[in-house]
Amino acid sequence: MEKVERGADALDYAPCNYGASRLICRGPRCDLDGDDYIAVLGGIETFGQFVERPYPARLEAALGMPCINLAAVNSGPDAWMGDQTVMDLARGARLTVIAVPGAHMLRNKFYTVHSRRNDRVVRQSEFMRRVFPELDLSQNFFVRHLLNDLFEASERRFAVVRDELQKLWVTRMNQLTARIGGDVILVWIGDRSPDDPTDTVCDGDPPFVTRAMLRSLRGRIRATIEVLDQSSTMEEALEGKHFAPDERDAALRVPGPRAHQNIADALRDAIAPLIGDEPDILSQLAQRTA
Repeated sequence: MEKVERGADALDYAPCNYGASRLICRGPRCDLDGDDYIAVLGGIETFGQFVERPYPARLEAALGMPCINLAAVNSGPDAWMGDQTVMDLARGARLTVIAVPGAHMLRNKFYTVHSRRNDRVVRQSEFMRRVFPELDLSQNFFVRHLLNDLFEASERRFAVVRDELQKLWVTRMNQLTARIGGDVILVWIGDRSPDDPTDTVCDGDPPFVTRAMLRSLRGRIRATIEVLDQSSTMEEALEGKHFAPDERDAALRVPGPRAHQNIADALRDAIAPLIGDEPDILSQLAQRTA
């Protein structure tokens, strides 16, 4: 099993994997019995880095139904669909929640990403070198760094890369929901709305995903929940997070406990009618476990 790096003051994430899966998920491991559970796919936000109780755990307490957190740090559609165990668990769930991933962490005709850590570049194509012949990209090991360099070299040529990623995102997400087969709820977690501009990876998360792209998705998508980061100060952004001093910048970029609770509340309200539970009972459970 790969090591999950933690600072001295960080939480114990009880990292685990399921079956033959090589994705390291947030623990503790969920014991499943039958198909009466909810599967949650996502990346670092859903994993809940620096947060004691991520939203899948809060949702489980509110619904009284197991919610298996299949999120792995910096994973995306390529990692999920490349892991048969994760796909089997999602396909067997009563419902699957997918945190909307950015479009930047997809293998494409310009570069290939790591099979599990989709934020890491493992190969750049000859086509990339032909489009950007003036750049030495041999030291660009992370997707965001690579894309920033491409944008600075040429906005016009970078637009070709961005368009490719956006088209691929729609294709891969449709493949993902088709393979899951059952009901899906999308949850948008970020610091920008799907209606905001997203020309570069610096324009906010999830990068390059637009409202039009969300509307292009097929499958049994029952709802799309949007939860934006409302932190207005650095103190608010760090409130309730556990991190070491050298992890401060990383901690600023992920949702805190308040955001996780807001996500869990919104998902509870969307899921309750689908699983047939009474809203007043769910509300009482949520108040007890908040």
